[in-house]
Amino acid sequence: MGSAAAYDLATTDSACEVVLADIDPVASERSASAIGHNVRPICLDVNNTDDCFAVFSGTSVVVSAVSYRVNYVVARTAMRAGAHMVDMGGNNEIVRQELSLNAEAESRGITVVPNAGLAPGLINVLAITGYRELDTVEAIHLRVGGLPRHPRPPLNYQIVFSVEGLINEYVEKAIVLRNGQVTEIDSMGDLEEISFPAPLGTLEAFTTSGGISFLPDLLQGKVNTLDYKTIRYPGHCEKFKTLLDLGFATNEPLMVGTTIRTNREFFADLLRKKLDFGDTDLVVARATCAGLRRGVPTTVTYELIDYYDERAKLSAMMRTTAFPVSVIARMLADGVIRERGALLPEQCVPGQEMINELAKRGITITKRITETSR
Repeated sequence: MGSAAAYDLATTDSACEVVLADIDPVASERSASAIGHNVRPICLDVNNTDDCFAVFSGTSVVVSAVSYRVNYVVARTAMRAGAHMVDMGGNNEIVRQELSLNAEAESRGITVVPNAGLAPGLINVLAITGYRELDTVEAIHLRVGGLPRHPRPPLNYQIVFSVEGLINEYVEKAIVLRNGQVTEIDSMGDLEEISFPAPLGTLEAFTTSGGISFLPDLLQGKVNTLDYKTIRYPGHCEKFKTLLDLGFATNEPLMVGTTIRTNREFFADLLRKKLDFGDTDLVVARATCAGLRRGVPTTVTYELIDYYDERAKLSAMMRTTAFPVSVIARMLADGVIRERGALLPEQCVPGQEMINELAKRGITITKRITETSR
């Protein structure tokens, strides 16, 4: 994801110098040489705040594509160095710590934007964009999925990001709005069919955790219903849920030879081996907002379908996760985002400008407005 963000920043503005930092100098040099002349690779350990401060000083924006565990420290260091910061999130507690920097960031004239990937991130921006187009909003339904182009049984899925993150999404509680109030519900429930244009056709969607982060808190009392579901090929939910019901993702100790591991660790290893078959991928996303506009029942729908980029060798998941982050970085550097403080993307990113910028990168987000007569 970090190399994809660097690729976008470097190739959309040849006058921009991108510093690509990694603890492994070979990795940063390999990625930089593949991108272009205006990418400078360096070796940097993000746990060394003094070194980070020296690198961040004099830069416009810091993009964090490392483990979410260090994003709070990276944000503080960037703020102290006078640089804006944007990251890909991954953990609500860390994001909450970053948001606590709001007053200090505002006083320093700095903007910190956590949780700026695909979901949470882009889908939240689309949700708020649709929300603002209606006078009153009854319901917001968000659906996102990363899928292989050629599904293989038994799960019709391949790993496109962290296995641990996938398991977390499936086993942790999901946060939704029910009757206008923040509510916890079980993941892998509320299974529904969802249709997309051919050749995708009918897919399935089910509740998972973490996809919309703090959006329920922001819209509590303003929207009656808000939910988020993950999209998969038909049959995936039932099969995977069966494995979870059998205890494959529990932390119960398991003897493997002379080593003690948990069921979950063993399961994660199996998923890595069986679900990493190297197929090209696609990403589908849909944000649907329903309510009233000028007294007329109206539904506003934003939708995207993106595919693996053969020319740039970038997966659809890399494009749809990293490009929103790099676009926000450019917006911060160019002064398009003027709000200061620690803010979520849905609080500061102009939706139409985001849509326009992604279109320049071949990520097309369509919009449909449907009015229903009373």
